[in-house]
Amino acid sequence: MVLAIDIGNTNIVLGGFVGENLEFVARIATNANKTEDEYATKIRSVLALHNVDKSAIEGAIISSVVPPLNSVMKKAIFLVYGVEPIMVQPGIKTGIGIHCDNPASVGADLICACVAAHHIYDSPSLVIDMGTATKIMLMDNSGAFVGASIIPGVSIGLKALASGTAQLPQISLEAPKSVAGKNTVDCMRSGVVFGNASLIDGMIDRYNAEVGEELKVYATGGLASTIVCHCKHDIILDVDLVLKGLYILYKKNI
Repeated sequence: MVLAIDIGNTNIVLGGFVGENLEFVARIATNANKTEDEYATKIRSVLALHNVDKSAIEGAIISSVVPPLNSVMKKAIFLVYGVEPIMVQPGIKTGIGIHCDNPASVGADLICACVAAHHIYDSPSLVIDMGTATKIMLMDNSGAFVGASIIPGVSIGLKALASGTAQLPQISLEAPKSVAGKNTVDCMRSGVVFGNASLIDGMIDRYNAEVGEELKVYATGGLASTIVCHCKHDIILDVDLVLKGLYILYKKNI
């Protein structure tokens, strides 16, 4: 089994691949203050819940947007499984071009999502990753990353709305029955869910107008399933796109 680990600002997502099959997906909270021993204990416990034997892990690969955890996670994986993880970083073989001002500044999660979209689906395309931030990535005919938009994430907006006002509460994220809410909670849900769906639709229209064609659109990330089903554009949802990209990169770099 190959362990794919995506370290995000909110969650660390772990996936186990046997051959081409993703056998399990697990999530733990991101905490930059935890030590390698604490993460080693947590990961071993989480994988045990999925009946993954310690001896089954033959390799690992990590993408991260939280630099303080890079060495911590590498040490944790080596401590538990005795394998040296591959890091998605400048110099790794990706199989796609990165056409931007500073290729080294492109987030590892963005690269993984684009790699998977190009190899599993098709290019040119837009790849939308809805996590702590919402990222929209443009890929050209060759599958090269040519640019992106970064938008405050759905949860960030929802938390800001509640914490920045005196009378609006913290709420769960789900769509209301109507765009016109009849109570405070439904009004907030309408704005957050339908508002973000409209934002995605509007950005897709802008990208299509700029490139001069109707692009295929793929969506991933923990919040994508809540939002994209309310979009007017046809969007293919693949919540495990980053993990799949990690596995593709692992095979390219072993």
